[in-house]
Amino acid sequence: MGIQSLQKFIEANCPGACVPVDLLKIARTTAVRRTRQPYIGNRLCLVVDGECCLDRLYGGYFSDWVCGGQWNRMVQFLSVLIQTIQNNNIELAVFFNGSLEAQRMEEWVRQQQAERKKVNQVLKHLAMKATPPPKVWWIAPVGLRTCLRIALRHLNVTVMCTMDDHHQEVIAFCRENGFHGLMAEDAEYAIFDPPRYFSSEQLKLTYKGSLETREFILDQVARSLNLHPNRFCILAALLGNYLLSEEDLAQFHNSLCPEFKGKTIPVERLIPAIVTFVRSLPVGPDDLDAVACRVFPGDTWGLRQRFRNCIQYYLNGTRDGFLRYRPAGQGRRQETGSYPSLPPITEQPLANGKDTTNAVLGKEIAPQVISDGIEVLQDEQHAENDVAQVNGVTSSSSSTCSPGGRHSPTDPQSPTGLQSLKDQNSPHSSPKTQTIPKLPKVPPEVMRTASERHQKALMSPWIYQLLSQGEVKLPVAIEEEVSRDLPQGATLFRPLRQMVYAVLFNLHHLVYVAARQKSSGGEKPSVVVHEWVGGSSKAVEAVQLSWPVPTVQRLWLGPSLDDKKCRLRAFLTCMRSDVPLMLNTAYVPQHLLIMCCVLRYMMSECEQPILRKQELDAFLAQAVSPQLMNAQYTQSMQLPLVSVRGCQLASLFLQGVENALFANDACGAPVPWLMCCPWLFFDGKLFHHKLLRAAAAKSLVEVCSGQIDQVAKVERMRTAILEGLQVEFARSPLPAAAATHLGGSRGALLARGGQLEIAGVVVGSWGANYGQTQVAAARCGMGRGMLMRRPLPRRPGLAQFNRRAKKRVPKSKEEGKGRGCTIETEDNCTVQVGFSVEEEE
Repeated sequence: MGIQSLQKFIEANCPGACVPVDLLKIARTTAVRRTRQPYIGNRLCLVVDGECCLDRLYGGYFSDWVCGGQWNRMVQFLSVLIQTIQNNNIELAVFFNGSLEAQRMEEWVRQQQAERKKVNQVLKHLAMKATPPPKVWWIAPVGLRTCLRIALRHLNVTVMCTMDDHHQEVIAFCRENGFHGLMAEDAEYAIFDPPRYFSSEQLKLTYKGSLETREFILDQVARSLNLHPNRFCILAALLGNYLLSEEDLAQFHNSLCPEFKGKTIPVERLIPAIVTFVRSLPVGPDDLDAVACRVFPGDTWGLRQRFRNCIQYYLNGTRDGFLRYRPAGQGRRQETGSYPSLPPITEQPLANGKDTTNAVLGKEIAPQVISDGIEVLQDEQHAENDVAQVNGVTSSSSSTCSPGGRHSPTDPQSPTGLQSLKDQNSPHSSPKTQTIPKLPKVPPEVMRTASERHQKALMSPWIYQLLSQGEVKLPVAIEEEVSRDLPQGATLFRPLRQMVYAVLFNLHHLVYVAARQKSSGGEKPSVVVHEWVGGSSKAVEAVQLSWPVPTVQRLWLGPSLDDKKCRLRAFLTCMRSDVPLMLNTAYVPQHLLIMCCVLRYMMSECEQPILRKQELDAFLAQAVSPQLMNAQYTQSMQLPLVSVRGCQLASLFLQGVENALFANDACGAPVPWLMCCPWLFFDGKLFHHKLLRAAAAKSLVEVCSGQIDQVAKVERMRTAILEGLQVEFARSPLPAAAATHLGGSRGALLARGGQLEIAGVVVGSWGANYGQTQVAAARCGMGRGMLMRRPLPRRPGLAQFNRRAKKRVPKSKEEGKGRGCTIETEDNCTVQVGFSVEEEE
């Protein structure tokens, strides 16, 4: 719940605050065309938080996302969307979260646990029904952020990655570059009061040529709640966020709603109670301490200080930043917490196309909420790194490098940090208990290059996180927590990452220098980083490559031909693919190099075989299929069933692609980024189609639809992948025991079941077939899983089989001799027992 429940509350309880809009119509208004930024011109410029609209950018809740992602259909949708946007004078800047955000680690762990529950439900659904899961369990497919970064860059859209604090950098970029609004789905942005705030969850491109969404009128929100806009920061702090958790505020919430003591307080009751409390507060230079004492009575100095930091965090994102101090002799003006009475709103467009009402509120009646004790830094103070050019858009360093005036309260440069306060005062400490590992010093030119490439989203965000903080976060994927057949992706590709860590931190050079200084008695150098997988952290030590790899300076910045060869060799070594055939384009085309390296890495796993032969052929066959680039074909394709193993294999493969791109960027990008696009070699739905065909096919020709040229390509790539390996494929499961079939082989039935009708009469029906239906021995030859209707029981006697026989006249009760039966005599004659007894009498 917490702060994120505020936006849902606004949608449901603030009439007129959430209105439907058409962005294309807004782009055509005259107010948008007036701007101070020369490069904007007459365009509507919007900042998009990509983390809030991953499903929208993917194209919607398509049911086949669980198969591994349909990347060509995603690219096709993005092409139509971006073309529509650019043709209507709209400019986008899409941000992805590239920061580690150690201060939000608790929040990230909770999100991963929620994702883990969804994954378990998805796997259970697939095992029981073999159909795509419902959209309520949608999670981002593995590699979605990477595919979006590459695709948007390919479509000439400004793409950026945040470096320190995602929310602060997004809103700072919006303000400093004069953008007209922000599109996201996060209540924290509503507290920051952006120029205009649009919903990313409601974004949809319609067939009638409109780009529809909903706009939150923040001034109308303040009117509906009858709350002064300057007090929204206090409201947000009292709702709870990563700085001040709901557990810390539980006692205060129970005091506002005593009738729910010991129970979860509904949002519809909690938020109005907090709004009433904030509205009744006196406002003055020293009132924040009094508010903190009312919220946290007793000896809770740490919680009060975190409460102040929480309010300061939200103030940093507002238009005015820190609230101004008043001179000591000026006195203060007493103001109520209700919404101020102002003249009617008039049309006064600013550079961003928004009315000046909020600016008047901020300049004329902005009260001082923060008392002495929190350092005030001016907006003119910026970090060392100056202006960075991103796709023709100039952004100041404060939007990417956390300037002096926009530091998070947990930033090392701020007066107090969250971690120290939590360790001392809060029983609910962050899961981040490990200290930052001591890492070798990174050369300045390497750090500068990594910072620039990271900011422009030109490299894997893991690299900057490792070089700056020595940690990396690995999100949850579609895989079992404890699997007997397939390893987890984080474990399988850990040796790959260990070698990449050695490349990034120049481990070979450090060991070489230490060996020359062995007489000094120094210890052997080592590099240890922390990997966050789910909710736990694991210390991982870097592993040297098998040959003297050059330093990262030479790999990244070296211009000579030898440096280029070393880049490619380092990448292939990390992927266990340093073999001659892998570089022979007659065997492995350049755009399929990443895929073949990942498959070879999976085949080289020594502990247990992963892939079966038909599964390897399915990966290769879908990569050379002409239908791979046909988005219409894959969209109309119908899968008879979706298997659990197929989904896990697709997820495992895409995790390998993520790690391969990470290794490629760390080694200086020897493979061009245009050859790294996942849609060039993989489609989850087509892979499932080939996998089902390979399981039933007798030869590779059937898998490739009879195309001999495709068969030749698959065999050559398989030869390169298996070169020099002791090939051991995973064993296929034993077939289910079944009786000998009397009839010929029958094809697989549809998973949804059906009925057999002859002349309009149902003579047979069968249930859903989920791949392992066993055929009963007594019903062989009647079809897989088919249950025929049982005939009526035969009655004794001969008359009923004579169709011309007349109906028997019912006899009296005396004539009845009980239930009749037939007896076979020695002369093969049949005698009815009842009538023989009657004749003897």
